[in-house]
Amino acid sequence: MEYKNKYDVLVVGGGHAGCEAAYSAATLGSRVLLISQNLETIARMSCNPAMGGIAKGQILREIDALGGMSAIITDRSTIQFRMLNKSKGPAMWSPRAQCDRKLFEKEWRLALESNKNIDFYQDSVERIIIENKRAVGVVTKMGVKIESRAVVLCNGTFLNGLIHLGEKNYKGGRSGEPAAEGITKQLIDLGFTHGRMKTGTPPRLDGRSIDYTVTEEQKGDEEHGCFSYLEKNKIDEQKSCFITYTSKDVHKILEKGFEKSPMFNGRIKGLGPRYCPSIEDKITRFAEKERHQLFIEPEGKETIEIYLNGFSTSLPEEVQIEALRKVKGLEKVKLFRAGYAIEYDYFPPTQLKNSLETKLIEGLFFCGQINGTTGYEEAACQGLIAGINANLKTEGKKEFTLSRSDAYIGVLIDDLITKGTEEPYRMFTSRAEYRLLLRQDNADERLTKKGYKLGLASKKRLNKLEKKVDETNLLISFLKKQNIEPKIINPVLESRNSAKVNQKKKLISFLLRPHVTFEDLKISKQLLDFIKNNNISKEAIEQAEIKIKYGGYLDKEAEAAKKLNKLEDIKIPEEFDYDKLHSISTEGKEKLNEIKPVSIGQASRISGVSPSDINILLIYMGR
Repeated sequence: MEYKNKYDVLVVGGGHAGCEAAYSAATLGSRVLLISQNLETIARMSCNPAMGGIAKGQILREIDALGGMSAIITDRSTIQFRMLNKSKGPAMWSPRAQCDRKLFEKEWRLALESNKNIDFYQDSVERIIIENKRAVGVVTKMGVKIESRAVVLCNGTFLNGLIHLGEKNYKGGRSGEPAAEGITKQLIDLGFTHGRMKTGTPPRLDGRSIDYTVTEEQKGDEEHGCFSYLEKNKIDEQKSCFITYTSKDVHKILEKGFEKSPMFNGRIKGLGPRYCPSIEDKITRFAEKERHQLFIEPEGKETIEIYLNGFSTSLPEEVQIEALRKVKGLEKVKLFRAGYAIEYDYFPPTQLKNSLETKLIEGLFFCGQINGTTGYEEAACQGLIAGINANLKTEGKKEFTLSRSDAYIGVLIDDLITKGTEEPYRMFTSRAEYRLLLRQDNADERLTKKGYKLGLASKKRLNKLEKKVDETNLLISFLKKQNIEPKIINPVLESRNSAKVNQKKKLISFLLRPHVTFEDLKISKQLLDFIKNNNISKEAIEQAEIKIKYGGYLDKEAEAAKKLNKLEDIKIPEEFDYDKLHSISTEGKEKLNEIKPVSIGQASRISGVSPSDINILLIYMGR
C-alpha cells in the first residue's frame, strides 16, 4: 500500500528528539509526518521524571531561546523547581525541574497536535527508501510506503532493543513495548558502522509503602524559577523529593545476585553510561564506599508511583526487593515494577555532518540515542537541530549550525561528530571551554536572534529579549551614575566585612566587591525608585549584576573565543584530498579522511590529528 500524502519531512520516533524534530520542521513550514510505534507514548519520560540539571538545564534554556518547546512543556508540568549550584558562580547555576510524567506527555501531545503542519501515523518503520543515495521515504511494518523529501531517525533504545532482568532477557524497546527491527541491517548494508550500548532504569515503588519520616526531605526553591524565557508558569504546590541511603547490608544482598547479573556474566555486551551507573556497578567500582545516596522522586501530582533515582539495576527481581527492604524508609516497600537494563543499536556519530545529516545518505538525519547520547535534554536539542536542518534541506537552503562558543548544543554536536563516543554521551559543564559565556541566564541573548532569523523563534520572543536587554543596559547606566552616601552604605559594608568608605561613591563600585550583592544596594531609595519607575524586571536585575561582577572575566573569555573562532572561519572543502599531503602523519590522515572536518578548528579537535598536521594543512591552504 502507498500512503497518499507526500511529506517534506518524516520523523521516525516520538520521544524527546522526535517531538522537537517534528515541531521545529513543521514550525518552519515543512509538512511533517510523525511516525511512532505507539502514539499513546509520545514524549514518554522513560527514565526519571525530571528535566534539567547540571549542563542539561543550560541545554533546555538554549532549546527555548531558539524557539523549541521542551522548556515550555517542562514548565507546564513542573511539580518541583530547584536552581542547582547557587553557592557557586553563575556559570555553574543549573535549573532542574521534577515533572508530572503524565502531564508532560499530555502537554507535548497538545503542542504537536496544535501545529497544523504535523500529521501522525502509528506503525513501525522497517526500511528507508533510498534513491540515488538520497532518503525519499520509508516502508512500515504493515507494508505502507510513505514518500518524503527528508527522513529523521529518532529511534531511542528501540533498534534491536533487548531488555535484561536477571537471567531473563527479551526483545523490547522499553518495558511493555516491542523493539524495532530491520533498520539496523539496512543501514549496515548501506555502509554505516554500528555498535551496541546499554542503559538501565530503577524499580518503580508504591509511595504508600514508604516511611518518609526516616528520610531527608528535599524541598523545591521557595521562590521558584522557570525554564522558558517566554512563559512564566506558577506552581500551585511543590512536591518534595526525599533522600535515603544504601548500606553495607544492602550491598551484601546485591552482591549475592551478581552471578545472575547480565552485567557480570557477559550477556550484556554494550557499554553503559559512565556517569549514571547501575547500583551493582557503583558498589563494584566504589567498593570503599559504605553507602550510596538514593533519591525518592514522585512521578506526578496525584499518583502514588515513585521513581528511585540512583538504583538502576538489572539484577533479578527477588534480589531487588530483598535489597530495597534493607534501605532506611523502604523496609515495607512494594514494587510497581522492577528495574531493568536495555541494550540497543547505535551508529557512531562521526558518520554525521554538523547538521546531523548523514554523510553517506543525503536527506537522512540521525538524532538522539541512535547517535550514542543519553538523556532527554541531549536528545531534544539534537531533534531541534535535525528538524531545522531537515526543513532547510528540503528548501535548498544553507544548513544551520552552532559553534562551541554559541551554545552547549554546539559543544555536544561538535563532540559527537569530531570525537565520536564509545559510551553513552552525557553533557557536563566541564565539556565546554566557554562556561562563563554559556550560562543558563543568557541563552536568550545568545540564541533568540538566531532562532528568529530562522523563523522558529516568534516576534514575541524577540520583543521580550529586546526589552530585557534595554532594561539591563538602563540599569547598568544608572548604577554608574548614581552616588550613595557613606552613612547609608557603611552599615551594609560592615555587615559584609567589607571596608567602609568616607565619601560618597557610585553604586556600581560596591557591586564590584566580592561579598556585596545587588540586594544590599536596595538600601538606596533612589535605586528602588528607579527600578519601580522603569519597571525593571527581575531577569534584567540578574543580568546587570552578573555583567558588572564578572565583566572582566566575561570579556577575557569572549576574546579567547574570538581568537579560536578564527580557525573555525578557515573552511576545508568537502572534497579535499588529504592523501596528497604526504607530510601528515598516517593516523592524522586516516582520521581526517574519516571525519572530513568542515574547518581547521574542527580538524584541530580530532583525536589523533597533531598540531604539526594542522600546521601542514594551514600551509597547504595558504595560511
